[in-house]
Amino acid sequence: MKYDELIRCVQEQSHSTDRDDAERSVRAVLRTLEERLPEGLAGHLAAQLPHELAEAMAPEETDGEGQPPRDAGERFGLTAFAGRVAWRAGLGEDAALQRSAVVLNVLDAFVSPEEMTKLHGALPADIRELLPTMRAAGTES
Repeated sequence: MKYDELIRCVQEQSHSTDRDDAERSVRAVLRTLEERLPEGLAGHLAAQLPHELAEAMAPEETDGEGQPPRDAGERFGLTAFAGRVAWRAGLGEDAALQRSAVVLNVLDAFVSPEEMTKLHGALPADIRELLPTMRAAGTES
């Protein structure tokens, strides 16, 4: 997968005229996923991303305020997810939810189906709603 292609897809699907905006959104969603997913799953997902984006899923040494980072696999729902993406991407929460859905849709096309199935299983139902409909519908029991 090529970095430029992934960013271009997010930019097109979000109808953004600003490439930097698309890059911020992708990084914000990936960092928030890294916090929410179990460490091993986050690492496996990062391994399928271009190296420019894999770094967004690497655990931080501090949280930017000198505090130790949160643990991977932190439990939070859709409201906190949207708030974190909004803060990181400089968006309102509604725009952050829309952009998160776009980023996850693009990831669905770029990572293995097995990885998306694992991602689906690791997220709570409210965040899972952001995943592409076809993938989510195909993995439910």
